[in-house]
Amino acid sequence: MSIFGSDKLKGKKIAIVATDGFEQSELEEPKKYLEGEGAETHVISLKSGSIKGWDEKDWGNKVSVDKTIDEVSVADYDALVLPGGQMNPDVLRTEPKVVAFAAEFMRSGKVVAAICHGPWTLIETGLLRGHNVTSWPSLKTDLTNAGAQWQDSEVVVDKGLITSRNPSDLPAFNKKIVEEILEGKHAPRS
Repeated sequence: MSIFGSDKLKGKKIAIVATDGFEQSELEEPKKYLEGEGAETHVISLKSGSIKGWDEKDWGNKVSVDKTIDEVSVADYDALVLPGGQMNPDVLRTEPKVVAFAAEFMRSGKVVAAICHGPWTLIETGLLRGHNVTSWPSLKTDLTNAGAQWQDSEVVVDKGLITSRNPSDLPAFNKKIVEEILEGKHAPRS
């Protein structure tokens, strides 16, 4: 254990799925936080190389891609994190391999965490019916139409499914990811 973090999540691997246009803070802050707790994180995208973030009102930093969606399996990971930003999840939800990966995570009972517009990808899985969620306010109707119960809360947890509204909610979001991973596997979501 270092003086800067802990090893609570030592041996745990976290998949962070994103593409160009992800909200900078919603990828970087969970990544840093989870690594500070001892987890190994992999940024997974549609292409190798790097992806470019969106930092509030303009393009942000590039982030290195560790693996492409073609190279990963849900069995290799303990949790899935879906950052928001408008562009990122709008592209990801149209990618069959990403939707299948997210759906397999949902069915596995492993931790799934989505913030801001991130739940758009989860809508495409068809597995949100009956779950309590939150998101960026403009997704409320989409999530309700998918059968979810939308709440205006900084973080909503439903059987290992963690959702938050925006970058201001990141401290609560990050903490809940760690708590839920430590709690272990949940019942499959269908």
